[in-house]
Amino acid sequence: MSKALVGIIMGSQSDLKIMGEAAQVLEDLEVEFELTVVSAHRTPDRMYEYAQNARERGIKVIIAGAGGAAHLPGMVASLTTLPVIGVPVKSSNSIDGWDSVLSILQMPAGVPVATVALNGARNAGILAAQILSTFDKKVADALKTYKEDLKSKVLESAKKIEEDGWRGKSIGF
Repeated sequence: MSKALVGIIMGSQSDLKIMGEAAQVLEDLEVEFELTVVSAHRTPDRMYEYAQNARERGIKVIIAGAGGAAHLPGMVASLTTLPVIGVPVKSSNSIDGWDSVLSILQMPAGVPVATVALNGARNAGILAAQILSTFDKKVADALKTYKEDLKSKVLESAKKIEEDGWRGKSIGF
């Protein structure tokens, strides 16, 4: 049985659609992770226990996603010395997502949370892998391949547009 290096937690099951993107990119990069629901408001004892014991269980980075008031990433960051990446989630009770963004982004001095874009769990997974790559060559190599694939896709798109032209195509403005 392998040990998770990244903990992915979310405030509620409804966040899974977004937070699953972090899990998918970590799976693609072959980074072990765990995924669960930890609510800062409804299960504060569970949140405290999760954050306090993560390092002992081998977790190196925590990705925490939440909508609405989005206290989960900040509260977890206050309870651990591990890096925490916050994912603001646009939820059904959200003020167009801004409440979540600002709740995670505006952390007080001494309690940092790396914050990705609204619903940006994929980037949270990549950032977690990049943190791990500082000491894990296997993850570094997987990221290098991932970035090379991104580059290839862009170059293929550029070639297609250059060859086919833009006339008759929707160009977005």
